Amino acid sequence: MANLNERGLAHMRAGEYEEALRCFSEAVNERPDDPAGYINIGTVLAAAGEEEKALECFRQALMLDERAAAAYYGIGTVYYKREQFTEAKDMFERALALGLADADTHFMLGMSLWRLEMPRLALPYLQRAAELNEGDAEALFQLGLCLATLDYVDEAKRYFEKTLEYDPRHADAYYNLGVIYAYKDDPAAARDLFAAALDANPDHVLAGYGKKLMEKRLAP
Repeated sequence: MANLNERGLAHMRAGEYEEALRCFSEAVNERPDDPAGYINIGTVLAAAGEEEKALECFRQALMLDERAAAAYYGIGTVYYKREQFTEAKDMFERALALGLADADTHFMLGMSLWRLEMPRLALPYLQRAAELNEGDAEALFQLGLCLATLDYVDEAKRYFEKTLEYDPRHADAYYNLGVIYAYKDDPAAARDLFAAALDANPDHVLAGYGKKLMEKRLAP
């Protein structure tokens, strides 16, 4: 069965959801008392947008093992997608308490707290997510955003710059760096960063507004 689950995970990573479901379903048929198969099926269904069916699978896994941390994580991702952030937070906290202490769990718990407008509580989880996966540009960016919200401007600047090391086309990182340079009264640098944001995303309205504002400040 482990081989079936491994094959299913490989298909899922490749976006081959039907093949993944076939492998995981076979795994469940072979071992109906093992929660892993249900968790894997739920993960595929959630990725495919079948949220209610996914929740059923995660709950089935919890009926078999109420300490199945990955099932709580899976339920949390569905709640987060539905913008039920309090419920998502509770699920990610449960997953973390049960030992699922990877970068994704820390990140999603941090993001749930962030969306609940609790940046100070979100900060340590986003920091840990960035530590566990230094190459994750989005984790670095969200950590920078959280730091900026808490007025840790220099620390935020460092993480926005690190974001761009891993994703040189991250428009929001350029934009937020531009805001910091505008705050530091360096309109030329701010203008260039807003321009870079627009180059990465021509529809970035705030960057367009910021660039015009800086150009006015630089006008003789």
